[in-house]
This record gives sequence, structure tokens and C-alpha cells, in this order.
Amino acid sequence: MTDLSISITLDGAPDLPSERLQALYRITGRSTVELRESILARRPAYTARLFGREHLDVVPRLEKTIAYLTGAGIPFTLTESGDDSASPDAAAPIDLATLRDILSAPDPDAS
Repeated sequence: MTDLSISITLDGAPDLPSERLQALYRITGRSTVELRESILARRPAYTARLFGREHLDVVPRLEKTIAYLTGAGIPFTLTESGDDSASPDAAAPIDLATLRDILSAPDPDAS
């Protein structure tokens, strides 16, 4: 099985107001405490593991998170990492066009 993850990390570690964190909680399912800690530590606010059992659940959350952050004017970075990337430092930055290509590609494990 191909194990590919896409992470969203907010640029500059902003201390978001509660209403923004609550909106992200409703989209991502992560608690506001977890979100705040991750954002302030410059760790991903959300990570979606693609092409696995949870693919159908995580892709809409990923897309909604991107749409929310873009609409709110909150800058973020997308990164891609594979199964062999044990360290978050091994993640490679990608742009939205690359993400769209990844999401529109057929599942390599589908038979």
C-alpha cells in the first residue's frame, strides 16, 4: 500500500483567536488545545494519510482546511511525506497544484 501523507503547517506560528481554532476543530477534528500547541510549535495543524483506509474521510477534511485557511487569509505550507519519512524534517514542500495532481491520480493500490 502506498503511504503518502500531506500536512498543513501554519506559517509563522500565529497565536490564533479562539473562534479560528474552533473553526479548525470543526473541520479537522483535532481539539483546540492540540491545534494551538501544534501551531505554536510549528508542527502540522493537520495531516492526512492518503490512499489508505481513511482516504475518503481525510481528503475532504484536508480540502476544507485549505479552503478555510485560504479564505481567512491565514498563510500555510503544504508538505508531502512518504512511508519511509520517519522524521517530519524529511517532508517536502508542495504547492496546491501538486496536491490537486496527487488527489486526482488513481489510487496505485486499487485493483
